[in-house]
Amino acid sequence: MNKKQHQSLKPTIIMKQRSKHFAVKTILIGLFIQLITISVSFGQTKAEQIDKLMNLYSEYGQFNGSILVADAGKVIYKKGFGMANMEWNIPNQPDTKHRLGSVTKQFTAMLILQLVEQGKLKLDAPITTYLPDYPKALGDKITIHHLLTHTAGIPNYTSFPNFVKDISINPYSPEAFVKKFADLPLEFTPGEKFAYSNSGYFLLGYIIEIVSGKTYEKFLQDNILTPLKMNNTGFDHHETILKNRASGYEKNGKNYSNASYLDLSIPYAAGSLYSNVDDLYLWDQALYTEQLLSTKNKELLFNSYIPAGPGQYGYGWFINMAFNGEKNESIIVTEHGGGINGFNTLLSRIPSDKNLVVLLNNTGGTNLNEMNKAIRNILYNKPYSLPKKSLANAFVDVILEKGIASGIEYFKENKNSNTYAVNENEMNSAGYQLLQTGKVKEAIEVFKLNVEAFPKSGNAYDSLGEAYLKNGDKKLAIINYKKSVELDPNNVNGKKVLEEISKS
Repeated sequence: MNKKQHQSLKPTIIMKQRSKHFAVKTILIGLFIQLITISVSFGQTKAEQIDKLMNLYSEYGQFNGSILVADAGKVIYKKGFGMANMEWNIPNQPDTKHRLGSVTKQFTAMLILQLVEQGKLKLDAPITTYLPDYPKALGDKITIHHLLTHTAGIPNYTSFPNFVKDISINPYSPEAFVKKFADLPLEFTPGEKFAYSNSGYFLLGYIIEIVSGKTYEKFLQDNILTPLKMNNTGFDHHETILKNRASGYEKNGKNYSNASYLDLSIPYAAGSLYSNVDDLYLWDQALYTEQLLSTKNKELLFNSYIPAGPGQYGYGWFINMAFNGEKNESIIVTEHGGGINGFNTLLSRIPSDKNLVVLLNNTGGTNLNEMNKAIRNILYNKPYSLPKKSLANAFVDVILEKGIASGIEYFKENKNSNTYAVNENEMNSAGYQLLQTGKVKEAIEVFKLNVEAFPKSGNAYDSLGEAYLKNGDKKLAIINYKKSVELDPNNVNGKKVLEEISKS
């Protein structure tokens, strides 16, 4: 829940006397690069290709966790990388338990549909049917379906400006915490559009408790975990001694720190579960059966209800399309990621072929979608790219050793190289690494480079605005915060800062 997760055009030079030689050389270089990308698959099994891929991600400090891959329903690869506990040098293993973050939502959605199947809930009923104390003027407009699809318009509590400092560290009962957002005005008319909101799934957990007469944790255990024998999955509690639990870390450049504390009553039905890759495989396999839910109701999980980014959203699942090279047609991918202090996760399924990728990482944010895409291409015998080193990490080292001018020069020299990749989150993290150590002017230059590389990112502008504000430059801070809010209308923090600046 931490804050923040282009090639320049050069003038064309015509050299007629070298054109033929240059063209041949360019073609050969292009073929060589293509062969590097494609030939890695020659003579290797899918599992061997995945192993090479993930070892590189681990070597470059871009993956630290556990992975499982199933092809046609059969597990072909599972392994742990890096450390589950850095203080004691305890390695990650396939049986290491990780916090799931928002992967929790698919379990909550399943529990809701089980109650629907039992006749205890109706998807089109207003939530005041089940929560009579909820503000009627708002609750009468919101249905269970709206909560499941992030279309209710309820403000997302993890975006509140005081969330990290004042809210996230304190315990709340579900009833008490609902009052934190229940009276707030809706951000839009329910059903109008998709806007990801943990508040909606928190409410679903509370509704499960009211309707079932059990705690969310107990209802989950009785209706999913015990029937599937998911013995390594549960609702996490900070105080519980849990065997094989991974510690959560945040990555700052090349350095790591323990993740900040989060009371797990806060993520609740939106993000408080833990699991390991083997249990998530059991979950995946159960979704092909009627063990938990009839086929008719189970299909409701994976319907495309509302546009959400490049794809659609179902009930607790993103529904996306991917290209299947073997069949020359698009295939449906059902997946969901999660991010919570010290962890980020991804569970990605291709139901038509019973393929599954589970990635559980315990060093904060990393690009699991990129890894997943490469693994998917391996499964379908398509070309894929091996990972590159982090340019952000490399050029921050240059800044610290030789100064900002040398760092910027190094960045510009290497941003289009085949060795390094420019990643928005890594650039953002590098900027905060400098900002937090008092190197404000250096941080500003890093954030400026990030804005240039990712000009459509509201988050990049928000970070630059924060750095300018810390440097005492209110004018430039306002310009960048306004741009951030323009690009990301849901940036509550940016709006709050602009309001505070205007009053000062």
